[in-house]
Amino acid sequence: MFPIRDTIPRQHFPFAVFTLIAVNVVVFIRELAMSPDVSEQFMYLFGLVPARFTHAAWAAETGFPHTYWPFLSTMFLHGGWLHVIGNMWVLWIFGDNVEDRMGPVRFLIFYILCGLSAGVVHVLTNPGSTVPAVGASGAIAGVMAAYFVLYPRARIVAMFPIFFYPLFFTVPAFIYLGLWFLIQFYSGTLAIATHREVGGIAWWAHVGGFASGILLFSFFLRRREPGLVGPSSFA
Repeated sequence: MFPIRDTIPRQHFPFAVFTLIAVNVVVFIRELAMSPDVSEQFMYLFGLVPARFTHAAWAAETGFPHTYWPFLSTMFLHGGWLHVIGNMWVLWIFGDNVEDRMGPVRFLIFYILCGLSAGVVHVLTNPGSTVPAVGASGAIAGVMAAYFVLYPRARIVAMFPIFFYPLFFTVPAFIYLGLWFLIQFYSGTLAIATHREVGGIAWWAHVGGFASGILLFSFFLRRREPGLVGPSSFA
């Protein structure tokens, strides 16, 4: 179920969202220019490898430098075209309206804090993993959580592929985003129960990002502007 667009018109140009997308795309293009060996080393150094922070002896033996920068840098790395396009598309759909309510600077701080929280949760729930987790989805999950609370009655136009036929439908934001969160939580719980990754996705990073978004968003809201469209305007 892939989101196509929402029904909330933006009030301002989303400078922070646009900047984040531009940085992610530039970094991804830089990744593409690397040789496979260099790219793999780059992912291990700047992606989030949980065992690097939970097993100091292994990290030292492997040659990891002692730094916590990967909690930040991993938000700007992606594993392929579909990964980066999917993440940036979702950020564009939900991020502009949340930025309207926060302003670009507050939004950027909120986004980074959600991403950092997602990384911490991923490490805590996968302490022995030696696989680098990369992607902006944990931070974006926090943005989705803010949208979930701020615009629950907005409508999301989504697409669900049935074989080769795309089925388009409209669903309230609180249903779409609530269902998305439940899928992440269920899949993450299944991964822990079976002691293995499910689909190669950092489910608990998504859960952590979403939960941090719920907890933090209200601290970053600016005072409502006259005429700003909000959730009360949609039945």
